[in-house]
Amino acid sequence: MPKTKNQSSPDPGGTAAQPTFASQLTTALLNAFDTNNRINQYLIDNIDPAAWKAKAPDGKGRTISAIVAHMHNVRVMWLKVSAKGSEIPEQLDRATVTPAQAVQALEQSREALSKLIGRALETDGRIKGFRPDVAGFLGYLIAHDAHHRGQIAMLARQLGRPLPQKINFGMWEWGSR
Repeated sequence: MPKTKNQSSPDPGGTAAQPTFASQLTTALLNAFDTNNRINQYLIDNIDPAAWKAKAPDGKGRTISAIVAHMHNVRVMWLKVSAKGSEIPEQLDRATVTPAQAVQALEQSREALSKLIGRALETDGRIKGFRPDVAGFLGYLIAHDAHHRGQIAMLARQLGRPLPQKINFGMWEWGSR
């Protein structure tokens, strides 16, 4: 018998076969962390080489190379605390690191942290030594990197080697990075 206007279908919104976003959350969060790391690489790839190890005009604070080394080294510190027994990348030397070494190291620490985060998302949501949970940890990691990307962009400008406007805007293009 054909349905009339007043008869309801067993799935009125047609949602029965569609997975919820919650079922894709682990992948989505790990993809966000991957994108964050690609944006770090994009920034490093576009820093004027003359600015990489240049001291700030006032002589205070870290160089760009030191800031990038710090970004990686903080990741390594968290891996040492939270992922003992797993493969943990070496720390970077802030005085000697090259852009290529920094990109490689950030990729290694991203990969190790992605394993840690993925396990936590699929189990109890905890990261050893971090409160409140894995979502907060991921937010912390991305916020930490973003803070230092801003420092790097500001320092490059102070050094007379500003990032091109295209690069500044490009760091916000998460859908294409």
